Amino acid sequence: MHAPPQAAHSDGNIFHLILITPTKYDEDGYPLVWWRSVLPSNSLATLNGLGRDCRDRHVLGADVKIQLTAIDEANRIVQPRKIIKMVQRDGGKCLIALVGVQSNQFPRAIDLAQPFLSAGLPVCLGGFHVSGCFAMLPETTPEIQAAMDQGIALFLGEAEEGRLDEILRDAYANQLKPVYDYLGKLPSIAGAPIPILDEEDIKRTMGWISSFDVGRGCPYTCSFCTIINVHGRKSRFRTAEDLEKIVIENDVQGIRQFFVTDDNLARNKNWAALFDTLIRLREERGIVLELSVQVDTRCHQIPGFIDKAAAAGVNTVFIGLENINSDNLATTGKAQNRITDYREMLLAWKKYPVTICAGYIVGLPFDTVESLMRDVEIIKRELAIDHIFFTMLTPLPGSADHARIYQSGEWMDPDLTRYNTNFRVIHHPQMTDQEWDDAYREMWRRYYSWDHMERMLRRTHALRGDIRKTLEYLGWYHHFPINLGLHPLEGGLVQLRSRLDRRPSLPREHPLIFYPKYVFRELRDMLTFWRIVQRMRKINARIAADTGRLAYRDEAITPPSAQDFDDLALYKDTRGGREAVAKAAERKAAQRRRVA
Repeated sequence: MHAPPQAAHSDGNIFHLILITPTKYDEDGYPLVWWRSVLPSNSLATLNGLGRDCRDRHVLGADVKIQLTAIDEANRIVQPRKIIKMVQRDGGKCLIALVGVQSNQFPRAIDLAQPFLSAGLPVCLGGFHVSGCFAMLPETTPEIQAAMDQGIALFLGEAEEGRLDEILRDAYANQLKPVYDYLGKLPSIAGAPIPILDEEDIKRTMGWISSFDVGRGCPYTCSFCTIINVHGRKSRFRTAEDLEKIVIENDVQGIRQFFVTDDNLARNKNWAALFDTLIRLREERGIVLELSVQVDTRCHQIPGFIDKAAAAGVNTVFIGLENINSDNLATTGKAQNRITDYREMLLAWKKYPVTICAGYIVGLPFDTVESLMRDVEIIKRELAIDHIFFTMLTPLPGSADHARIYQSGEWMDPDLTRYNTNFRVIHHPQMTDQEWDDAYREMWRRYYSWDHMERMLRRTHALRGDIRKTLEYLGWYHHFPINLGLHPLEGGLVQLRSRLDRRPSLPREHPLIFYPKYVFRELRDMLTFWRIVQRMRKINARIAADTGRLAYRDEAITPPSAQDFDDLALYKDTRGGREAVAKAAERKAAQRRRVA
């Protein structure tokens, strides 16, 4: 529906750099596109920033104008014919770059490439799927080999330090190499061109939110993680000056909300200088920032980290809780997560009006239907989490889990579109496929029940938290997984569908079937969501009218004490809970001996 920006006619040479982050196919086989999407693509912002730098440096020569177009298909229907026509009108020189392609987006990316390949335009594809597979597997997977056989060039690794220059020069000369392999050659990002998107692109996200990273790499060895095998385990950082430039350039466009994509900001050795920069910008320039960041479960043990984060504008934290059973955590290599730290850590954040989102993996080896139902009730009662999103244990290509299963020959779902952590793609050792599927959906229903959503709102009022944000999150996280079967982070406002753009393996629907069904579905979904919002507002109004709301307390928001280890089900009833308490006692005793 939206054509790319039209290039002005010029007597000089024009080279089009078309950056596209593909979406995934929905369950009906249509690209999952929204009028307004939830999150921006940081890969797109990063490549757009690098593309701007290439344009400004005239890497193709002083007489060649690089025309840059960035498209996030999550919030914009891609129209290949219009792009092809634009390129051909301006001389036919271009690079179609499919960027940040994750495994669940790979099938859509390949289909999206077809019209460009047919028109003779060069196509390059990068992202975690191809980089992860090359990093972890001994041979090229069939779907990647098929892409190469079609003439799609692959980019592996990161594009800083002039690597994008090389690809642009090759594309301009019509000499793209089959593979650009930079895996293991980790570039410095200090002083690199900053990630940036135009206001026109940002306004397609809900709340006008953009993204950036200030660090890459992670020292931990979680078996389900792809990041450590692409960005590496050695951390690299942007400088405080880089951060200031990012904030100021976005502020000029009116953008002040950001999702910081670092896998773990708490392990950035420069966190204090970064937060101080944000605090200074807030005080000197009046830039009121709202930041969402990802941290680990031991961030509260870093002196001053949470205090400075709140002062810098952090109002949402994502924490990879993953599980509340120590035995399960041990199987993933996530030794840094200790269930004995959880309550103290959560309540340290709750001293500020910060919204806490937690990730929780369903389907770890020791999970059963019974244990999952028990665990979700424990989380509801005893942990001060505002919002939780459940994910299926998924062996994402690029992870150690995927490499192990792939090489063992065990069954994995062949449809990569389902590798978005919202679907079961392997078998479980303790549960049947149906039991696992049902338990996953039931955990969403139980956590986002009306009773528990009211309880979470009461906690927010009692702790003087962000009522508006809590209401928004609760309605959203209730609606999408329970009513639509979509993960909340893949949701959006008003799905945009094109009848002619359906997965090639599925038949094209007749107009008299497609359009009535499309309109009915959207009206039904909007009405359903509106009813949820109205009901939440009524609940909130009732709580707000309660003169005793500030005195409300329950187990989750009662300060932790040593008695918790004897009384709370988190420690008594979970698998490995008692052992975790014993280890915590041993660590404290050892610390006392060292002090003595």
